[in-house]
Amino acid sequence: MSGLQGKRVLVTGAAGGLGTALTRTLVEAGAEVLGVVKAEADSRRILEAAPGGQARAIVADLARASSLTERLEAEIAAHGPVFGIVNNAAIYPKARLDALDMGEVISVLSVNAVAAAAVVQACLPGMKELGQGRIVNVTSITFDTGMEELGAYVASKGALIGLTRVWARELGPHSVTVNAVAPGAFRTDAEKIHPDPEEYSRFVMSRQALKRRGEPKEFADLVSFLLSERAAFITGQTIRIDGGWVTH
Repeated sequence: MSGLQGKRVLVTGAAGGLGTALTRTLVEAGAEVLGVVKAEADSRRILEAAPGGQARAIVADLARASSLTERLEAEIAAHGPVFGIVNNAAIYPKARLDALDMGEVISVLSVNAVAAAAVVQACLPGMKELGQGRIVNVTSITFDTGMEELGAYVASKGALIGLTRVWARELGPHSVTVNAVAPGAFRTDAEKIHPDPEEYSRFVMSRQALKRRGEPKEFADLVSFLLSERAAFITGQTIRIDGGWVTH
Protein backbone atom coordinates (compact mmCIF):
# COMPACT_ATOMS: atom_id res chain seq x y z
CA MET A 1 0.00 0.00 0.00
CA SER A 2 1.27 3.48 -0.82
CA GLY A 3 0.04 5.08 2.39
CA LEU A 4 -1.52 7.90 0.37
CA GLN A 5 -5.13 6.80 0.72
CA GLY A 6 -7.14 9.78 1.91
CA LYS A 7 -4.05 11.99 2.26
CA ARG A 8 -4.17 15.56 0.98
CA VAL A 9 -1.30 16.50 -1.33
CA LEU A 10 -0.72 20.00 -2.65
CA VAL A 11 0.95 20.26 -6.08
CA THR A 12 2.08 23.56 -7.57
CA GLY A 13 2.34 23.81 -11.34
CA ALA A 14 -0.29 21.10 -11.46
CA ALA A 15 -1.55 22.02 -14.94
CA GLY A 16 1.78 21.43 -16.69
CA GLY A 17 2.94 18.26 -18.44
CA LEU A 18 4.66 16.77 -15.39
CA GLY A 19 2.03 18.21 -13.06
CA THR A 20 -0.95 16.60 -14.76
CA ALA A 21 0.83 13.22 -14.87
CA LEU A 22 1.60 13.56 -11.17
CA THR A 23 -1.97 14.55 -10.32
CA ARG A 24 -3.31 11.50 -12.13
CA THR A 25 -0.82 9.16 -10.42
CA LEU A 26 -1.50 10.52 -6.94
CA VAL A 27 -5.25 10.20 -7.38
CA GLU A 28 -4.78 6.61 -8.56
CA ALA A 29 -2.83 6.03 -5.33
CA GLY A 30 -5.80 7.26 -3.32
CA ALA A 31 -4.66 10.80 -2.54
CA GLU A 32 -6.76 13.93 -2.64
CA VAL A 33 -4.87 16.43 -4.79
CA LEU A 34 -5.02 20.18 -4.42
CA GLY A 35 -3.54 21.63 -7.60
CA VAL A 36 -2.25 25.20 -7.51
CA VAL A 37 -2.62 26.85 -10.91
CA LYS A 38 -1.99 30.38 -12.15
CA ALA A 39 -5.20 30.92 -14.12
CA GLU A 40 -8.82 29.79 -13.93
CA ALA A 41 -8.53 28.22 -17.40
CA ASP A 42 -5.89 25.82 -16.05
CA SER A 43 -8.38 24.35 -13.58
CA ARG A 44 -9.93 22.25 -16.33
CA ARG A 45 -6.66 20.36 -16.84
CA ILE A 46 -6.66 19.34 -13.19
CA LEU A 47 -10.20 17.97 -13.40
CA GLU A 48 -9.47 16.21 -16.70
CA ALA A 49 -6.33 14.60 -15.26
CA ALA A 50 -8.18 13.24 -12.26
CA PRO A 51 -11.94 12.89 -12.70
CA GLY A 52 -14.00 11.67 -9.80
CA GLY A 53 -13.72 14.52 -7.35
CA GLN A 54 -10.35 13.58 -5.82
CA ALA A 55 -8.60 16.58 -7.35
CA ARG A 56 -9.46 20.22 -7.42
CA ALA A 57 -7.68 23.42 -8.28
CA ILE A 58 -7.07 26.71 -6.59
CA VAL A 59 -5.86 29.78 -8.47
CA ALA A 60 -2.95 31.63 -6.90
CA ASP A 61 -0.22 33.97 -8.07
CA LEU A 62 3.06 32.29 -7.19
CA ALA A 63 4.96 35.51 -7.86
CA ARG A 64 3.22 37.20 -4.92
CA ALA A 65 4.26 35.35 -1.78
CA SER A 66 1.99 37.22 0.64
CA SER A 67 -1.20 36.65 -1.37
CA LEU A 68 -0.19 33.02 -1.98
CA THR A 69 0.21 32.49 1.76
CA GLU A 70 -3.19 34.04 2.47
CA ARG A 71 -4.85 31.85 -0.16
CA LEU A 72 -3.31 28.66 1.21
CA GLU A 73 -4.02 29.50 4.84
CA ALA A 74 -7.68 30.08 3.96
CA GLU A 75 -7.77 26.75 2.10
CA ILE A 76 -6.29 24.88 5.05
CA ALA A 77 -8.61 26.57 7.53
CA ALA A 78 -11.60 25.53 5.43
CA HIS A 79 -10.60 22.00 4.43
CA GLY A 80 -7.90 20.83 6.82
CA PRO A 81 -4.11 20.34 6.69
CA VAL A 82 -2.14 18.84 3.85
CA PHE A 83 0.09 15.82 4.34
CA GLY A 84 2.28 16.33 1.27
CA ILE A 85 3.65 19.18 -0.81
CA VAL A 86 5.17 18.98 -4.28
CA ASN A 87 6.79 22.26 -5.29
CA ASN A 88 6.69 21.67 -9.03
CA ALA A 89 5.91 25.08 -10.55
CA ALA A 90 8.61 26.83 -12.55
CA ILE A 91 9.17 29.43 -15.24
CA TYR A 92 12.21 29.21 -17.52
CA PRO A 93 12.91 32.16 -19.81
CA LYS A 94 16.02 31.83 -21.98
CA ALA A 95 18.71 34.51 -22.02
CA ARG A 96 22.49 34.69 -21.93
CA LEU A 97 24.17 36.68 -19.17
CA ASP A 98 24.72 39.78 -21.28
CA ALA A 99 21.01 39.93 -22.12
CA LEU A 100 19.53 39.11 -18.72
CA ASP A 101 16.68 41.31 -17.60
CA MET A 102 17.03 41.72 -13.84
CA GLY A 103 13.30 42.10 -13.38
CA GLU A 104 12.84 38.76 -15.10
CA VAL A 105 15.50 37.18 -12.89
CA ILE A 106 13.59 38.32 -9.82
CA SER A 107 10.37 36.84 -11.27
CA VAL A 108 12.06 33.48 -11.87
CA LEU A 109 13.46 33.34 -8.35
CA SER A 110 10.10 34.41 -6.92
CA VAL A 111 8.08 31.73 -8.70
CA ASN A 112 10.63 28.90 -8.62
CA ALA A 113 12.10 29.30 -5.13
CA VAL A 114 10.44 31.96 -2.96
CA ALA A 115 6.97 30.56 -3.67
CA ALA A 116 8.15 27.10 -2.59
CA ALA A 117 9.19 28.54 0.76
CA ALA A 118 5.86 30.36 1.10
CA VAL A 119 3.93 27.16 0.38
CA VAL A 120 5.87 25.15 2.97
CA GLN A 121 5.56 27.91 5.56
CA ALA A 122 1.79 28.09 5.09
CA CYS A 123 1.33 24.32 5.30
CA LEU A 124 3.82 23.57 8.07
CA PRO A 125 1.55 24.20 11.10
CA GLY A 126 -0.88 21.61 9.72
CA MET A 127 1.90 19.08 9.16
CA LYS A 128 3.05 19.57 12.74
CA GLU A 129 -0.54 19.02 13.84
CA LEU A 130 -0.65 15.78 11.85
CA GLY A 131 2.68 14.71 13.32
CA GLN A 132 4.10 13.87 9.91
CA GLY A 133 4.48 15.13 6.36
CA ARG A 134 6.27 14.86 3.04
CA ILE A 135 7.79 17.64 0.94
CA VAL A 136 9.21 17.10 -2.55
CA ASN A 137 10.93 19.98 -4.33
CA VAL A 138 11.22 19.55 -8.08
CA THR A 139 14.63 20.81 -9.16
CA SER A 140 16.51 20.05 -12.40
CA ILE A 141 19.67 18.41 -13.69
CA THR A 142 20.45 21.78 -15.30
CA PHE A 143 21.93 22.64 -11.91
CA ASP A 144 24.45 19.82 -12.46
CA THR A 145 25.11 20.60 -16.11
CA GLY A 146 25.00 24.41 -15.98
CA MET A 147 22.87 24.60 -19.11
CA GLU A 148 23.57 27.72 -21.11
CA GLU A 149 20.98 30.50 -21.48
CA LEU A 150 19.07 29.31 -18.42
CA GLY A 151 21.03 31.14 -15.73
CA ALA A 152 18.09 32.42 -13.69
CA TYR A 153 16.31 29.06 -13.86
CA VAL A 154 19.45 27.14 -12.87
CA ALA A 155 20.05 29.51 -9.97
CA SER A 156 16.49 29.01 -8.73
CA LYS A 157 16.85 25.23 -8.86
CA GLY A 158 20.14 25.42 -6.98
CA ALA A 159 18.32 27.44 -4.32
CA LEU A 160 15.69 24.70 -4.02
CA ILE A 161 18.37 22.05 -3.54
CA GLY A 162 19.88 24.14 -0.75
CA LEU A 163 16.49 24.65 0.87
CA THR A 164 15.80 20.92 0.65
CA ARG A 165 18.88 20.18 2.75
CA VAL A 166 18.12 22.88 5.32
CA TRP A 167 14.44 21.96 5.65
CA ALA A 168 15.30 18.28 6.07
CA ARG A 169 17.34 19.22 9.14
CA GLU A 170 14.80 21.66 10.50
CA LEU A 171 11.71 19.53 9.96
CA GLY A 172 13.09 16.07 10.72
CA PRO A 173 12.18 16.37 14.42
CA HIS A 174 8.55 16.77 13.31
CA SER A 175 8.67 13.57 11.19
CA VAL A 176 8.49 15.62 7.99
CA THR A 177 10.75 14.40 5.20
CA VAL A 178 12.09 16.78 2.56
CA ASN A 179 13.62 15.59 -0.69
CA ALA A 180 14.34 16.97 -4.15
CA VAL A 181 13.68 15.29 -7.48
CA ALA A 182 15.82 16.48 -10.38
CA PRO A 183 14.25 15.54 -13.73
CA GLY A 184 16.14 15.41 -16.96
CA ALA A 185 14.49 16.30 -20.24
CA PHE A 186 10.94 14.97 -20.38
CA ARG A 187 8.89 15.62 -23.49
CA THR A 188 6.47 18.31 -22.28
CA ASP A 189 5.46 21.84 -23.29
CA ALA A 190 8.63 23.07 -21.58
CA GLU A 191 10.56 22.00 -24.67
CA LYS A 192 8.85 24.69 -26.71
CA ILE A 193 11.61 27.08 -25.64
CA HIS A 194 13.88 25.16 -28.03
CA PRO A 195 13.50 26.21 -31.69
CA ASP A 196 13.86 22.68 -33.12
CA PRO A 197 12.25 20.06 -30.81
CA GLU A 198 13.44 17.08 -32.85
CA GLU A 199 17.01 18.31 -32.86
CA TYR A 200 16.74 18.90 -29.14
CA SER A 201 15.42 15.35 -28.66
CA ARG A 202 18.46 13.97 -30.50
CA PHE A 203 20.71 16.11 -28.29
CA VAL A 204 19.03 14.74 -25.17
CA MET A 205 19.48 11.12 -26.17
CA SER A 206 23.10 11.72 -27.11
CA ARG A 207 23.70 12.75 -23.48
CA GLN A 208 21.65 10.06 -21.76
CA ALA A 209 22.86 6.56 -20.94
CA LEU A 210 19.38 5.28 -21.86
CA LYS A 211 18.56 5.94 -25.50
CA ARG A 212 14.89 6.81 -25.13
CA ARG A 213 12.92 9.74 -23.81
CA GLY A 214 11.56 9.66 -20.30
CA GLU A 215 7.80 9.51 -19.75
CA PRO A 216 6.05 11.93 -17.34
CA LYS A 217 4.50 8.90 -15.61
CA GLU A 218 8.00 7.76 -14.61
CA PHE A 219 8.62 11.09 -12.94
CA ALA A 220 5.21 10.88 -11.26
CA ASP A 221 5.92 7.39 -9.92
CA LEU A 222 9.15 8.57 -8.27
CA VAL A 223 7.46 11.54 -6.61
CA SER A 224 4.58 9.33 -5.49
CA PHE A 225 7.08 6.95 -3.88
CA LEU A 226 8.78 9.80 -1.98
CA LEU A 227 5.39 10.89 -0.66
CA SER A 228 4.56 7.38 0.51
CA GLU A 229 5.20 5.43 3.71
CA ARG A 230 7.84 3.41 1.86
CA ALA A 231 10.09 6.49 1.77
CA ALA A 232 9.68 7.43 5.44
CA PHE A 233 13.43 7.12 6.16
CA ILE A 234 14.62 9.10 3.12
CA THR A 235 15.22 12.81 3.65
CA GLY A 236 17.59 15.56 2.57
CA GLN A 237 18.33 13.85 -0.76
CA THR A 238 18.35 14.99 -4.37
CA ILE A 239 17.30 12.13 -6.62
CA ARG A 240 17.92 12.47 -10.34
CA ILE A 241 15.58 10.92 -12.89
CA ASP A 242 17.27 11.64 -16.19
CA GLY A 243 18.05 8.39 -18.01
CA GLY A 244 21.66 8.59 -16.86
CA TRP A 245 22.43 12.08 -18.19
CA VAL A 246 24.19 12.91 -14.92
CA THR A 247 25.96 10.07 -13.12
CA HIS A 248 27.52 9.98 -9.65
